[in-house]
Amino acid sequence: MRIAPFGVEQWMNAYETRCTHNLAETCVESLTVAQLLDLAGRGDSLLEELLPLRLTYGAIEGSDRLRSAVAALYDHQAAGNVMIAHGGIGANHLVHLTLVEPGDRVVSVLPTYQQHYSIPESIGADVRILRLREENGWLPDLEELAALVHGGAKLVAINNPNNPTGSLMDRAFLEEVVRVCDQVGAWLLCDEVYRGIDQADPGTTASVADLYERGISTGSMSKAFSLAGLRLGWAVGPTSLIHELSVHRDYSTISVGLVDDLLASIALENASAILDRNRALTRANLATLSGWVEAQPRIGWIKPRGGTTALLRHDLPMGSRELCVRLIEETGVMLTPGSAMSMEGYLRIGYANNPAVLAAGLPLLGDFLADA
Repeated sequence: MRIAPFGVEQWMNAYETRCTHNLAETCVESLTVAQLLDLAGRGDSLLEELLPLRLTYGAIEGSDRLRSAVAALYDHQAAGNVMIAHGGIGANHLVHLTLVEPGDRVVSVLPTYQQHYSIPESIGADVRILRLREENGWLPDLEELAALVHGGAKLVAINNPNNPTGSLMDRAFLEEVVRVCDQVGAWLLCDEVYRGIDQADPGTTASVADLYERGISTGSMSKAFSLAGLRLGWAVGPTSLIHELSVHRDYSTISVGLVDDLLASIALENASAILDRNRALTRANLATLSGWVEAQPRIGWIKPRGGTTALLRHDLPMGSRELCVRLIEETGVMLTPGSAMSMEGYLRIGYANNPAVLAAGLPLLGDFLADA
């Protein structure tokens, strides 16, 4: 597989333990088990379900309870349209391995999660990149998309809300993307791990799985639901595709952990309470970040409309990786360099962490920029 020489995961693994103010985090501030139970109104009743639990293999595709809870996040889905995987990353991997064959054309937006273009490339697909541009508000150019799929594409991969830009395709825009894909019979994979924490009400965008017969939506407990430690995600799509995904899944996964399945079920059965908490946190933090950006003469951006991250444009006379290395070494503040996402000249910042971390880190970042 051909990958970027220094991608996001390599950056995080190399530098995360060296920072004191982690502004590179992309998950909403993690919940404790106690907080989860409090939001769910469960008190100490978890023990009644947990102690009798036999720690053997769980349901292969996820428990009926969990798959039903996932299906309830969508408008037109049932448990049979859901497959549980090891994280959103596992769900995405299975979709690519199942649908993509050597020579197939795959169109992926960029920037996005690297697996959406590197995995098809490793299979031998003809990967075409649809670059998101700041002048378009970081939204895909629909005419460019139509040109890239013209003549036949097997799969189009998008990310909504987008990581790292925070751009958001609303229902009307997604319907236009669907129209382009439908004209050539392409599958449409939408990585929706941030779905549910939009900046404007009602807070949750339409899902591709509900809009298109060849639409596939992937999600997880990690980003919008603050439970990254469960390592649990899902794919939602037509039942025929779910069956094919399950065949490929047998080669890499027996089942997710029973405790993870149980905690995810409790969380998703109380999704509205968790998402209300996380919307309040991200909206307040974005207001803090927005005020800081407006006061920075060397920083520009397109204000995010969803998700937990923003892409900051800078004019410092150095590459983004050098900037971020110096920043963490001199101040303890950690950002993600745009070069790790093929976006030189930009910096990714996360704004969904503890408000105190953001409040402490931003002044240090501002002082660094002023002196650099």
